[in-house]
Amino acid sequence: MVRFYGTANGKVDDKGRVVLPAAFRDAMVRGGSENMTLIVKKNVQQCCIDLFSAEEWETRSEKVLSGIDPELNTEDADFWTKYNDGVYTLVPDGKLGRLNIPSELLESAGITKEVVFGGVGYKLQIWNPETRKASLLSDEKFKKTASELSSRNK
Repeated sequence: MVRFYGTANGKVDDKGRVVLPAAFRDAMVRGGSENMTLIVKKNVQQCCIDLFSAEEWETRSEKVLSGIDPELNTEDADFWTKYNDGVYTLVPDGKLGRLNIPSELLESAGITKEVVFGGVGYKLQIWNPETRKASLLSDEKFKKTASELSSRNK
């Protein structure tokens, strides 16, 4: 199982490729997925790109699908179609680990030349650096949310 933690900066080349930082390539090797197929898609709630191992994507998708019925419910069908819209399969190339991210995803996240990779455990997020900085919770809001979550789990 692959887990991603930490942050790293990167650049987008003229062909829309980014190099997967070494720390995250190492996480893939430790997780047993050195030559891994990755899934990228627009984040549902934030202005960034999500990057999953194919295995993790399947697990997460099955969880979402288990709560809906796109065969018999029109709203569920519309949701499922949108949920899967813009999902791409990528395989990092060679030792560099370059990823050719589709331009529509880069544009949707406001990414042009610079990126920040942020590991959140089960996935990587790829951000425009300024957008990520503006999106992070303040220390005060983080502490408040942590306290609320702690009391919820008792």
